[in-house]
Amino acid sequence: MDRRRLADVAAGRRPAELVLKNALVVHVFTGEMTQCDVAIEGGYIAGLGSYHGLEEHDCTGKIVCPGFIDAHIHMESVMASPFELARAIVPAGTTTVVADPHEIVNVCGTAAVDYLLEATEKLPLNVYLMLPSSVPATPFETNGAEFGAAEMAPYLSHPRVLGLGEVMNYPAAIAGDPDVVEKIELARRFGKLADGHAPGITGGDLQAYASLGIATEHECTTFAEAAEKLRAGMAVLVREGSAAQNTAALLEGWLKSGYPDDRLLLCTDDKHIDDVSETGNVRHNVHLAIQLGVDPVTAIRMATINAARVYGLRELGAVAPGYRADLVVLDRLENVSVRTVYKDGVEVSRAFAGLAPVPVPAALTHSVRCQALTEADVALPVGGKAHCIQLVPHQIVTRHVVEEVPSRNGFFTPDAVYTKLCVVERHGKNGNLAVCPLKGYGITGGAIATSVAHDSHNIIAAGDNDRDIVTAVNRLREMGGGYVLCAGGEILGEVPLPIAGLMSDAPWEIVRDATAAILRKAYGMGIPSHVDPFTTLSFLALPVIPQLRLTDRGLFDVDRFTLLNENK
Repeated sequence: MDRRRLADVAAGRRPAELVLKNALVVHVFTGEMTQCDVAIEGGYIAGLGSYHGLEEHDCTGKIVCPGFIDAHIHMESVMASPFELARAIVPAGTTTVVADPHEIVNVCGTAAVDYLLEATEKLPLNVYLMLPSSVPATPFETNGAEFGAAEMAPYLSHPRVLGLGEVMNYPAAIAGDPDVVEKIELARRFGKLADGHAPGITGGDLQAYASLGIATEHECTTFAEAAEKLRAGMAVLVREGSAAQNTAALLEGWLKSGYPDDRLLLCTDDKHIDDVSETGNVRHNVHLAIQLGVDPVTAIRMATINAARVYGLRELGAVAPGYRADLVVLDRLENVSVRTVYKDGVEVSRAFAGLAPVPVPAALTHSVRCQALTEADVALPVGGKAHCIQLVPHQIVTRHVVEEVPSRNGFFTPDAVYTKLCVVERHGKNGNLAVCPLKGYGITGGAIATSVAHDSHNIIAAGDNDRDIVTAVNRLREMGGGYVLCAGGEILGEVPLPIAGLMSDAPWEIVRDATAAILRKAYGMGIPSHVDPFTTLSFLALPVIPQLRLTDRGLFDVDRFTLLNENK
């Protein structure tokens, strides 16, 4: 950008390329709003005041605020390619995302990082990456690729790589594990930060974790937890995703605390395309914060300048001279009603004109390599009480319960209370298979299977009978990944996800409609409304979220950080 030209426009010595006239501008630095013109030149804001431009848009009665920043997102969770993700979220006001691609990197390694950097280079969406810190997340599961310090190092000098992704293996970090510490120190040497992921840790463990230089935390479920992490110097990311929804608990507590807002950021983490389509991306987080009683300008600060400051995005997050003209025009502030979005001073509809998605490399397809299953493979012997995973409504944490489960002839027989949960290794490495009872999922008369199972993304399936479980898993194998719903031995619905078994290359509207259709059918099979049939299921294999999980190697006690039993 020619800063002298920008100064000429700001001083009135030349007309601006574009002026948003008579706007009510949100000033994130002072917490106020004033009416003025916004002069834009070369994709940057030249000045605020009274201006004339070659092109002028009347914004009388409209509010202009900075483009929203999603401080922590997994693009894979939206299930659309990067191009389609941008098409879905930018018109709703999100102009920047900080993405941790550990889902696709766990499947495809460095080929996935290369693809994401190339595929997002020319998008009208600022995409910054945090390099995955835990690939694999733990040694207690099988994933598709290794991504350690050696693989990480070449990417840390990239201008759109901001640092180290969420350090999920927090027990190892707290214990000073050399491999984990090496990655954090490597990021530090490049002047980059490290994201956190340490649900529930407190006291000395939290102090040890923070002392390593962990900058953020997005796993807080209570304000008491958030407050302790804020005191430890960590920024707290207030999450509202499809499965984990923590905004109300955190912001209600914050409103009573009197704490400043500058260390609170907004994020979606994992959000389905249907939810993105219905509510928007970060727009929904801002709206919810306002509904909870947060001052509207403060809510916008949480979604803009706070994130920009924590992640060092110096030209983003404000409507002010010298900042990039990533702007959202709102009809009303209270309901965050988005009228127009500008990316680098260009209306979004024009910014996407002529763009096409980057082709998906072959290294990211055909990633499901397991053998076909039989019903005998998923039989689960039981004798007496059994370890069960119990769901917690509206949360991705689970409870570890030990209780009597229904059985016949010495084998677990699922019912409306106890579902059979299976994890099948799908990377073609060892053929592992693990089975356990799941309480609170509720599916009856069928089964669900998906290749989206955080973070190693083996196949995970849940059902009330072996025939449908096996049918769903085998169909998923044939498809090369995605979602499958089965009943009576017949496929009721499917969503193909050929990119690493995690994302579709189809237009996001097609993915949304197919997902909505399969979700409606799943809820019609007894799954309670507080459970997301696929997103909730996908987290049940993640061995870094308390209390009990199922990996391809067996039941995993997260609190003790050990396997309870090996796979069958």
